[in-house]
Amino acid sequence: MLILFDHSTPAPLRYALKGHVIVEAVERGWDRLVNGDLLNEAGNAGFDLLVTADKNIKYQQNLAVRRISIVVLRNAQWPVLRQYVDRVVAAVAAATPGSYVEVDIPFR
Repeated sequence: MLILFDHSTPAPLRYALKGHVIVEAVERGWDRLVNGDLLNEAGNAGFDLLVTADKNIKYQQNLAVRRISIVVLRNAQWPVLRQYVDRVVAAVAAATPGSYVEVDIPFR
């Protein structure tokens, strides 16, 4: 699966997503794009899934018309998130075209 990490996604998470191709938005020069433009670029470039910490994306975008799957991290602070990477891995594995899921990561 071709996965895009937006600017809010901790880079070390890529090592837990073995078997997938991970690209960070900054690597494509997309780190300054707003959500709609980022989703458009990602979709046009063939990305299967976006990982983000933007919990408002579902309110700001019409996700029903998109094929890209979205996984939202409810807490993207790496010191906490790294203890729950199995939840992210499971969400990515369960993603289907156009799906949206929020991964519950406790705040500590």
